[in-house]
Amino acid sequence: MVGRFLNKPKRDGARPALGATGDTAAFLGVSVVVGVLVGAAAAVLIWSTDAVSESLRNLDDGWGLGQYLFLITVPLGLWAAHSLSKRFAPDTIGDGVPEATAALALHSGYLPTRSLFFKIIVTVLSIGGGGSAGREGPIVQIGATIGSSIARYTRLTEDQVKSLVAAGAGAAVGAAFNAPIAGMLFAMEVILGNFATRHLSAVVIASVAAAVTTRSLIGAEAALRAPLYLLNDPRELFLYAILGLLVVPVAWAFLKLLDRAERTPEWIARRSWLRPITFGLVVAALGIVEPNILGTGQEFINEVLHAATGSSFVWYSLLAVMALKVVATSITLSSGGSGGAFFPSLFIGATLGASFALLVAPVWGFSDLKPGAFAVVGMAATFAAVGRAPLTAILIVFEVTGLEYGLVLPLMLTTILATAVVDRIHPESAYTMPLVRRGIRLVRTTEVDLLDTVSVRQVMAPARSVSPTFTLDEASAVFDQYRHHGLPVVDNDRLVGILTVTDIIRARAAPDKPTAREAMTTRPVTVTPETHVSVALERMAALGVGRLPVVANDNPTKLVGIFGRDGAVQAYHIGLASSTGQSLDRQRFRQRTDPGASFFDFRIPPGSVADGQQLRVVPWPEGCTLVSIRRGRAVMVPTGDTALMAGDVITAFGTTGGRSRVIERLNATADEPTAEIMLHDIAEFGLEEE
Repeated sequence: MVGRFLNKPKRDGARPALGATGDTAAFLGVSVVVGVLVGAAAAVLIWSTDAVSESLRNLDDGWGLGQYLFLITVPLGLWAAHSLSKRFAPDTIGDGVPEATAALALHSGYLPTRSLFFKIIVTVLSIGGGGSAGREGPIVQIGATIGSSIARYTRLTEDQVKSLVAAGAGAAVGAAFNAPIAGMLFAMEVILGNFATRHLSAVVIASVAAAVTTRSLIGAEAALRAPLYLLNDPRELFLYAILGLLVVPVAWAFLKLLDRAERTPEWIARRSWLRPITFGLVVAALGIVEPNILGTGQEFINEVLHAATGSSFVWYSLLAVMALKVVATSITLSSGGSGGAFFPSLFIGATLGASFALLVAPVWGFSDLKPGAFAVVGMAATFAAVGRAPLTAILIVFEVTGLEYGLVLPLMLTTILATAVVDRIHPESAYTMPLVRRGIRLVRTTEVDLLDTVSVRQVMAPARSVSPTFTLDEASAVFDQYRHHGLPVVDNDRLVGILTVTDIIRARAAPDKPTAREAMTTRPVTVTPETHVSVALERMAALGVGRLPVVANDNPTKLVGIFGRDGAVQAYHIGLASSTGQSLDRQRFRQRTDPGASFFDFRIPPGSVADGQQLRVVPWPEGCTLVSIRRGRAVMVPTGDTALMAGDVITAFGTTGGRSRVIERLNATADEPTAEIMLHDIAEFGLEEE
């Protein structure tokens, strides 16, 4: 929850929260610590996965089962991973990247520390046993959890928490691929969804520290390596464009299968243990047909990246391997275990690119096509289309393969083309689909929102609540009294849940007539008084709810108010008024600093557009500001409600053009054009020029 991170109450003699000190050096030091720990955790995961895989190979030497051993290890590993996750840490199921992005969007970066250890264990069981998935998604969640936990214990501000969680996620990618720059871009492009400079320093420092740590522990070799490829003939760009279009149906099919596999048949859904066992047997059967699709597939990708025109690979065999990888990965990620779609996307793209080059090479007479070069470009394009991260995809290929800039044009063309087309036909990525299935739709903003200037404190409603012991009828009566569709549930001054009309309707069908405690939603998403209204609205939109409890900065269970749609409307008016006021201030400043600006008097002619009208309804031209109104001997300070009369003398301040437009507008509608200008010296009014 939001309040978990925001300055906890200090005990006497306790050190102040790091976020309250404003010490930039200390915060960057914490970023280094996060990077080192993430690098060490990535090394542990890589070591453990490789150790389990090696142990299984040694075991097979004694049993002599060959590829049929997968029929035991894959379903058993997925079942064990699913059982541990479901019982102890449900948030460790699946990829890991969606959990990190949802934590930032909905819970101010809160990720439970226990997820760190269980994510490592279930990932080792899922992938080490032979499941078809990547380690990078789980490593991202592990890194984000490390950043979240350290932020919690150092008591950072909410914005610093977001920086550190993103830094942990980016450091994870940097550590996994020995690619700190790509890790930084991944954190900004995928996790944060923006390139705000205030997060950049922590992300960069953590990514570098993580990559250096992992490199020191497991060696300096990159995860992938390719020869130096060049664009031999500009006409090859035509083929790379075709490859970009071919990536589109493959990425679309992969995303569709990922989504479809999550919709478990009813006979499997009733028995949770049956899902990983059944899916594991299917993956194992595919692995018997083609063992290269199991695990991460890193060794096979390296072989494809080195493929030459006369290599032993055949285009249709590579396409078959690609298709099997798509199916096996979709089933593995939907089995209830833990694994990522990052590396499988690279596998799919590499096999697609190489097979395309092998297919067209015999009929292409302009240059010597290198299947490995097309594999490199296919990797970037496929990951960009699947993860909607084109910048990360382009840069990560440079870092993880050690390439120079010989393929930069094909990379840019193919990647951007594939991403743009896939985004039109399948708006969700592999990282947002799991959130959408849970009813969460992330809102990405690239500009400063008007509501960024208004805090929840300014617009929140009084803290009304219901007791967990209320019957549903009693709770409904409170809803009717305050005209709410939902209210927080408070027990002994502690927020324990939120109850909505929908919860009541659903609970009324139960025969035992439950109380508010049984019907409520536990662990509701909250905001604090200092949260920007724009952030609160993003959380409401992502969850599809109409209200959020507001909790104290120093106590995440103390209810202090409610933020709802009415507050959002009020916030908009506050922000608009503030924006308008700033605009007027800028306009007045421009007038005061205009070389031709000065004070002047003019008289309201009879029958003019201002005669008998309130000041607010008169269409005054730009370039002048009214100062006072003289009516006979009386001098009035003008307001919007002041009614003007013929003969009133107005003192104004404006530019030369503004003065001319005022007189022209008044005389144009007057019975007699008697408006005239009488200039004043500024000193006359006791003012000094600025």
